[in-house]
Amino acid sequence: MEEGAVLDRRVLNRALLARQLLLGRVQTEPLAAVERLVGMQAQVPLDPYVGLWSRLRAFDPDVLGRALLERRAVRMTLMRATLHLVSSIDACRIRPLLQGVLERAFASSPFARSLDGVDLPALLARGRELVEAEPMTLSRLRAALASEWPDGDANALAYAVRYLVPLVQVTPRGVWGAAMQPTVTTLGGWLGRAEAEPATVDELTLRYLRSFGPASAADVRTWSWLSDVRGVLERLRPQLCTYRSETGRELYDARDGLFVDPETPAPVRFLPEYDNLFLAHADRSRIMDAVTWGTSFAHWGSFFVDGFLAGAWKLKKQRREAALLVEPRRRLRAGERREVVREAEALLGFLAPLGARRLELLPM
Repeated sequence: MEEGAVLDRRVLNRALLARQLLLGRVQTEPLAAVERLVGMQAQVPLDPYVGLWSRLRAFDPDVLGRALLERRAVRMTLMRATLHLVSSIDACRIRPLLQGVLERAFASSPFARSLDGVDLPALLARGRELVEAEPMTLSRLRAALASEWPDGDANALAYAVRYLVPLVQVTPRGVWGAAMQPTVTTLGGWLGRAEAEPATVDELTLRYLRSFGPASAADVRTWSWLSDVRGVLERLRPQLCTYRSETGRELYDARDGLFVDPETPAPVRFLPEYDNLFLAHADRSRIMDAVTWGTSFAHWGSFFVDGFLAGAWKLKKQRREAALLVEPRRRLRAGERREVVREAEALLGFLAPLGARRLELLPM
């Protein structure tokens, strides 16, 4: 792509889909894909599995489950103070870099205002000690801290530790086919080794651009919550290519950033309830047209037609049957409708391989 070019929505759409492994399923190990994507949203334990199923050829969910059980992958709070699934190497390298982000997030929360007079370093040290002695649910941690700080706000005490101490959710939480309440210990305690050399902000920004670019400074900030993003991009400018959006906004990209022909067909793809495809840009117009992602998608996954958001889906399981509800939110042509049904049936087979299954295409 010629530097300085104006990139229209379709160019940006196909570049993003290609970088996100959504133009065609690829043959690679799940953990390699997770690292390429710089982590995956994991508030809902099933979400990374659906996200990888849509991206990888012959994806075996047990392979990702084993990576979690073997502690080669972890689930922890990272970008935007939200729960991510990342490789253990990335956890050790990225989490220290985001300490300031999490400190700012906590300082702006109501919990911080409830801890006036509490010795915060002592609280964090004690919280670390407790969860390293025995992994704890948030409610157990809250009770343990409240017994030692009886005049403090119990929720605020526990959330201070959750925000400010590097914590991971222990397995089998997040493992395919298993269930467990969210239970935490420290990253170092879980991995049993010293943390690796932290990544630099420059390195993390370049990884973001390779996975989500070209992007504006606002996009980088939306994804990472890092401060002084403009300063970082200016420092990196000699290593970057720059473009313009149709609205005139400057877009930055790694020099090896992937582009594809904007006329490349984009297959129907189903994504989970939360996916970084939605959460990595301030301007989401590159993946949205007639349909926009927002509160109407709460507790629903999404699906894309021709690279743009087209509708929602939800799995409902009863004792003897699994039903996949598919709700188009724009009109589908006959060929698009057939492709949506084929992909939905494949997703239903992945999510409910045993027992009775039913696909229900809801009216628009």
